[in-house]
Amino acid sequence: MISKTKLIVRYQETDQMGIVHHSVYPIWFECGRTDFIKKAGMTYSQMEREGIKLPLRSLKCNYFYPSYYEDEIIVKTRIADLTPTRITFYYEIFRRGILKPIVTGETEHIWVNGNLRPVNMKKYKPELFDKIYAIFSEEGSA
Repeated sequence: MISKTKLIVRYQETDQMGIVHHSVYPIWFECGRTDFIKKAGMTYSQMEREGIKLPLRSLKCNYFYPSYYEDEIIVKTRIADLTPTRITFYYEIFRRGILKPIVTGETEHIWVNGNLRPVNMKKYKPELFDKIYAIFSEEGSA
């Protein structure tokens, strides 16, 4: 599954040159990830109520082209890797009028319980892990 999240660049996201500041793209990754999880049939708040959290372990961002105030942005999000202890999301950000991604990136997250202790999702929440694994596997075969 690949989710597509539409955003419009806001004025406060730009720098003095009128270009979206590099620090904004990881925030857009979060928008894409949140939307992806919602389209997968759950929300972050539901996961947290069930005792699951996803703290960030690493962030990677590659910048190719700028974006500007009022540009229409599409954040494409998919699962790049999934293990019982970690999940990695891959992002491509597109700007209307440019066919190639303007930014790509990845975020790696660790599955933890409500006390922020790492967990093995196959053992801790097997039904949730199986649901996410099915989405990941479906995408890999597409």
